[in-house]
Amino acid sequence: MPHHLLLIEDDESLHRGIAFTLQQEGFEVTGAHHLEEAERALAARSFDLIVLDVQLPDGSGFDFCAKLRQTSDTPVVFLTASDTEIDIVRGLDIGGDDYITKPFRLREFLSRIHAVLRRRAAMRAPDEESVWRSGDLTLHPGEMRLQKQGRDIALSITEFRLLSLFMSHPRAVLSKEQILQHLWQNGGDYIDDNTVAVNIRRLREKIEERPEDPQRIVTVRGAGYRWNA
Repeated sequence: MPHHLLLIEDDESLHRGIAFTLQQEGFEVTGAHHLEEAERALAARSFDLIVLDVQLPDGSGFDFCAKLRQTSDTPVVFLTASDTEIDIVRGLDIGGDDYITKPFRLREFLSRIHAVLRRRAAMRAPDEESVWRSGDLTLHPGEMRLQKQGRDIALSITEFRLLSLFMSHPRAVLSKEQILQHLWQNGGDYIDDNTVAVNIRRLREKIEERPEDPQRIVTVRGAGYRWNA
């Protein structure tokens, strides 16, 4: 069954070009040109991935993603005309799974869409019955679900994959390069290592008692990060 994508882009010519490219690649595409239209589409059905422009006529793609993350872990790939670090970090910080700066090459665009979908599939691949525990954290890989003291903690795909990597390598020091390779695999050529730091910070905010003094994900200066099992 083909993946069904929601494309939210107000530039008509760019919208048509992206939709055509995705359809030629075998994806089903539902289009929206503004956020109100996108909300109606999401209310009508679920999607495997959302391609989301940052600047839209009726609001910000960043705000839309932040609201979406309250109820959904559907992967979000941002399209943005800004390549400033602050905008890129903001997009990742609110739960985006990747960002693509306009103008972009179509093959790069497709590669990164496939990379995000592979990460989602990999998260669903483990045995449904497997459970990983560390302190008061319980990870259900097959369900893509984390519990802390019995309470569900919402994670993005990237955060979930990052936590899985740490919990499966207790006390091992993992370099930023190793983490990048695991998280993005073939799509990692376009990602800088600042992305790792952003996702580490987001994950710490969700699982640490005091994120400013982390006890679970510990920074090993000059080497990388270690999970204190």
